[in-house]
Amino acid sequence: MRLNKLDWLWMPLLVMVGVVLVWSLSSATWAPRLPTPTKTLQDSRLYILEPFAKRGEQDQGILRFTWYSLVLVAKGYVIAILVGTPLGFLLGMSKLFSKGFDPLIQILRPVSPLAWLPLGLILFGRLESAALFTIAICSMWPTVLNTAMGVRAIPQDYLNVGRVLRLSRWDMLGKIMIPAALPYMFTGYRLSLGLAWLVIVAAEMLTGAPGVGGFLWQEYNSDIPAHIILCILTIGLVGFVLDRLMSVVENRLRAA
Repeated sequence: MRLNKLDWLWMPLLVMVGVVLVWSLSSATWAPRLPTPTKTLQDSRLYILEPFAKRGEQDQGILRFTWYSLVLVAKGYVIAILVGTPLGFLLGMSKLFSKGFDPLIQILRPVSPLAWLPLGLILFGRLESAALFTIAICSMWPTVLNTAMGVRAIPQDYLNVGRVLRLSRWDMLGKIMIPAALPYMFTGYRLSLGLAWLVIVAAEMLTGAPGVGGFLWQEYNSDIPAHIILCILTIGLVGFVLDRLMSVVENRLRAA
């Protein structure tokens, strides 16, 4: 019984140990250029022990690089949510709007950030603005589609009650539609946040801007595999933390 209560702890630890063993075995056999976990830790020690140090534009602590990336992600993500949520409600509420815009959304949705970033540079001429444009347009689609799905899934009885009570459009939206669609919306928000984090890494790799992605690309060009692995682990851990934080916010809003 005690083991069952601790499944959340020992099962991930067991998997992590297995990954480290496979990593070590790979370094010793078929991938000799891959640094071992110990060597990765040794070569990355300066970036880990001095996480906020700034020794140069592209020589900074790993958490300082992460902070640069997170600031851009936050700005782009807010834009994606502010644009994507109303668009999702329009798609869910209006069949005419959905018929007109759904084909366009399905065409734009699969376009890679590698394609949007050059367009952003052409439109705005500045790296930060282009990155925000790319993050917003790539990450908004899960919010749009899940919000529309949530609106369409609202039981007709809920809407009938609002009409019987003669609620205004804003009251109907705030008291009935948003609470009913909230689980779908937050599914979209979580997916959008994950995409925003992926997009900023790709954008920084393309442009060499200071951040986790820019640092990763620089270390690849410098042929320092240990730092590449450090960046990959940082990207994964930050993505995990962001998803957990969004889950906490969702649970608190549902309980409110």
